[in-house]
Amino acid sequence: MARTACFDREDVLQKAMNVFWQEGYCKCSITSLVEATGLQPGSIYGAFGSKEGLFLATLEYYSQQSRKKLKKSLEAAGSALDGIRFFFGIVGDVLMDEQEQRGCFLVNTVLEISPDNASIHKAVKTHFEGMESLLLDSLDKALKAGELASSKNPEILARYLMVSLWGLQVFAKTRPDREVIGGVITQILTTLEV
Repeated sequence: MARTACFDREDVLQKAMNVFWQEGYCKCSITSLVEATGLQPGSIYGAFGSKEGLFLATLEYYSQQSRKKLKKSLEAAGSALDGIRFFFGIVGDVLMDEQEQRGCFLVNTVLEISPDNASIHKAVKTHFEGMESLLLDSLDKALKAGELASSKNPEILARYLMVSLWGLQVFAKTRPDREVIGGVITQILTTLEV
């Protein structure tokens, strides 16, 4: 009878995610994952099936954390649009944190992984759709509350904000300048004005 591996799943996912984030999926070795997580190869394969299985689990873990942060930001503000502004302010602060200038884990994944890897691209797409849905809900609320001009299309605006968010992540890796990033965020947020 096979033994069940005992480990803190969240801790392992966090550690594995950091290795994948640092090295990229393709360059990351099982040896690096073993060193980071403290799990033996058999335990990694037993719990996650493969290196790709572990990677997909780290993408889901990151996705859940990101959606929680966005939801918390949107709910913490006094109005729907203030929530979106608050979230982009947090994004700007994170982008200027030297330790965070490694870019978005999911955006990095899209840039690294071949479109032929359907399972990884599907996981990333699902995450982005979840984020977009949260933004769309806020924009719909803003429209109903009269915060957003009736001429604005919340669905297109939510997609615009997602594209802007992706672009910011990539742009900040090459231009980590607080004033520049702040100016770009201000410009992005002008699309929310009535």
